[in-house]
Amino acid sequence: MRQSKSAIAGKRQKKSTPITNVISALTARTQFGQILRRVRQKNERFLIDRRGEPQAILVSINDYIDTFAPTPAWLKAIGAEAKRKCLNRLTMKQIDAEIAAARRERRKTPAVHPAK
Repeated sequence: MRQSKSAIAGKRQKKSTPITNVISALTARTQFGQILRRVRQKNERFLIDRRGEPQAILVSINDYIDTFAPTPAWLKAIGAEAKRKCLNRLTMKQIDAEIAAARRERRKTPAVHPAK
């Protein structure tokens, strides 16, 4: 079964690499709201230059995290386990109650020290 061009483009857009646009500092200053919207909604990147010299890069927070601070494998594993156990749906109040219960339980059991 053939997919429509828009369906293919939609799939491609989600996994595509962000586009980097070079803009002047003046353009960044005067059109900041529009640029910020494009960064957030279209996952675009902007290289801001001043007098022909690159000065800064503007990227979305998700793009930054994915590119420069990816989630470690061990944390992804913990997150997957939490989802599997439906623990990702706990409220802060429930989490605080679980922590308090674990601390109470820990205080009840005597600490076992190895003999020297």
